[in-house]
Formats: sequence, structure tokens, C-alpha cells
Amino acid sequence: MSDVDPIIGSWYRNQETGNDFEVVALDEDAQTIEIQYFDGEIEELDLDDWYELAIEAIETPEDDTGPFDQSVVDDLDYDEDDEDEGKEFSDEDDLLIDRDED
Repeated sequence: MSDVDPIIGSWYRNQETGNDFEVVALDEDAQTIEIQYFDGEIEELDLDDWYELAIEAIETPEDDTGPFDQSVVDDLDYDEDDEDEGKEFSDEDDLLIDRDED
């Protein structure tokens, strides 16, 4: 049994399975916790089930990107000189906005 409280954004280890996971959501009204394992799988637990597990708090993994492959992003060939005219990047909402109007 665990006396460790779930905190959104914190990492934990299930001592029985050895699986590391992060608490990503907590619904106090429904008494549920949503966790995401390092491999990206998401699971919902009842709060009562949480306290039945052998859980320990752990440090955030050095590479907490899990299943997201950063090398794919690094391999993108981006050249600022190739930007399309009539489009701009909005820092406010991180979207590419088409400024050309027909």
C-alpha cells in the first residue's frame, strides 16, 4: 500500500512492475487519476486503486520525451530563405497563418 499522494507532473515507479509513469490528470470529483507511462500509454486509475499500489515517487527521467523521437524533428530540413511569401509565423498561438487573401 502506498501513502504517496498523486501530483500532476510528478513521476512515480510501480515497485511491483518497475514501470515508470507521470501523473497527467487528476479529477477529484470523479476520484480518478490519469497516468502516462514512459512508452506513451495512458491509463486511468481510481483513487482507491492508487493507494493500493506499491508506488514510490522518483525524479523526472533525464529524457522524459518517452516515445517521441527527437531525431525526426532534428532531421527536418528547414531553411528560413525558403519561407513562402504571404505567410507568417504567429508567436502568440504558434500557428502558421496564411496572410494571402483571395
